[in-house]
Amino acid sequence: MQIENAVNFIREKTNGFVPDILLVLGSGLGNYTDGLVGVTIPYSKIDGFVPSTVAGHRGALFFYSSNNKNIAVMQGRFHFYEGNSMETITYPIKLLKKLGAKTVILTNAAGALDTTLSPGDLMLIKDHINLMGTNPLIGKNDDAMGERFPDMSNVYCQNLIKKAHIAADEMGINLKEGVYAATTGPSYETPSEVKMLKIMGADVVGMSTVPEAIIANWLNMKVLGISLVSNYASGVTDSKLSHSEVLEIGKETSDKFKKLVNKIIEKM
Repeated sequence: MQIENAVNFIREKTNGFVPDILLVLGSGLGNYTDGLVGVTIPYSKIDGFVPSTVAGHRGALFFYSSNNKNIAVMQGRFHFYEGNSMETITYPIKLLKKLGAKTVILTNAAGALDTTLSPGDLMLIKDHINLMGTNPLIGKNDDAMGERFPDMSNVYCQNLIKKAHIAADEMGINLKEGVYAATTGPSYETPSEVKMLKIMGADVVGMSTVPEAIIANWLNMKVLGISLVSNYASGVTDSKLSHSEVLEIGKETSDKFKKLVNKIIEKM
């Protein structure tokens, strides 16, 4: 079985490393592992993984230990807009669960829907809106992994959200909180779509995270979501949107992001 082959391969390469936490790095946040000592495994070596084709996504799994915790880091994720199936997008979550991870921290770059959030802000995801037109749980259910109709009342763990706020307060970081809307991409939203998203109750919009959050919730994993506000969405300002802007904001915010995530992990 594909997933079992991948589990055995990773255990062999990491000398039986059992991760407690999976950290998924979004666009512009890939340098989180710079300076850390650990084991790197390229996606190309892992059965079931596909290449990461998006700038800012290194395409490797990194394993290291910190604060008496074992952490696996996805240096880049798989996106729906790359032509990947929902099965491919969420496969890494299932794999890391098999390896032992009980908690997942999902990060992303997202566009602010109004000026209450600014580029460079970090926002905890308290809930999400799935506008991707599909669901990763469609199809035959594996009852050994999760139930057919999982509850979605508290996808994002309230206890982890509280710990994240405590960590941010100790560091003097103004950590926001809001609702993340996921669209398919790869085109950015139109100004009218942004108005619609605001009416629906979203605070930021992006092109990832939700499929992984759904699968992690189904697997009974604790989920924490963090959005880096990388830009204003279409129509909020007169500026045109570009992925290079996303990467630049990620670079400028990386130090603050890394310190905050480390502090949160310390409190887990």
